[in-house]
Amino acid sequence: MEKGIGTYWEDLPLQWREFIKFGIVGVFATIVHYGVYLLIYIYVPVNVAYTIGYIVSFLLNFALSSYFTFGVKPTIRKGIGFGMSHGVNYLLHMFFLNLFIWLGVGKEIAPFPVFLIVIPINFLLVRFVFKSTKI
Repeated sequence: MEKGIGTYWEDLPLQWREFIKFGIVGVFATIVHYGVYLLIYIYVPVNVAYTIGYIVSFLLNFALSSYFTFGVKPTIRKGIGFGMSHGVNYLLHMFFLNLFIWLGVGKEIAPFPVFLIVIPINFLLVRFVFKSTKI
């Protein structure tokens, strides 16, 4: 008898399921971040546009990470931890964004290499926040 996709999903270790869900949420949040950035970067300074996109993405990401990715109720403490992990994440984003622009990568595509570098680091930070029993 053939296994259904749900059976394969349940057979995956929890960390892999969380990582896949994190990827789904991350892709969605990244699309929102990039979309906001693209809509406004021609009207405001690049760093401001990137920051506004980041904030919108952050709020969406916290809700989806809580309920969908890690299956936990969002709390003030987790929100603070999430905010702190994203503070580190934001600094990495801004550093690499400005580095790539300085290196000559176009403003339209500079966020892409940033995402590739920073997203895996962010997974580790966010997973710690949501899985830690001390937060």
